[in-house]
Amino acid sequence: MIYRFIIISDEVDNFMREIQIDADATFLDFHKAIQKSCGYEDGEMTSFTICENGWEKCQEITLEEMDTESDQDSYVMADTHLEDMIEEEKQHLIYTFDPLADRCFFIELAEIITGKSLKAPKVSRQMGDAPKQTLDFDELFARNPIDSSTGLDDDDDMFGDGIDDEEIGLEGLEISDGNPYE
Repeated sequence: MIYRFIIISDEVDNFMREIQIDADATFLDFHKAIQKSCGYEDGEMTSFTICENGWEKCQEITLEEMDTESDQDSYVMADTHLEDMIEEEKQHLIYTFDPLADRCFFIELAEIITGKSLKAPKVSRQMGDAPKQTLDFDELFARNPIDSSTGLDDDDDMFGDGIDDEEIGLEGLEISDGNPYE
């Protein structure tokens, strides 16, 4: 059985990769195919996330074993086969290739081709240049400027959404002026 995946980026409009890979391949095989198709160097911490109900994150599959004390199962790319986690067309995945900047590709299983197999993954279609593999600090700060006086992003407000004291109504609350512990 062959899986045909479509990979897109929200950073580069004309970027697209179509990768065909055997369903019995591991997520590590898929990771290497993506890296090669984009001209990325191996060595960055990456992960896949299986999504449900559109793009709702469900289960993460990491490049390396992560020491988590969670009650959720831990999956590693080298030990996890695609067919164990992906079962139906239109399944969505997120491939995080730059975790420090939270940059990723969006992947959809476009087709399941039954009765055939592949020895190695292949890029069956590609368009556009891949986004840079990692951003340097200047590019990170340009994307998310931080006000040096407060340390907050420009979009942040130290006290939430700027609540005005007059908006807070205390009517109906039993508040006494005295010390309640006396």
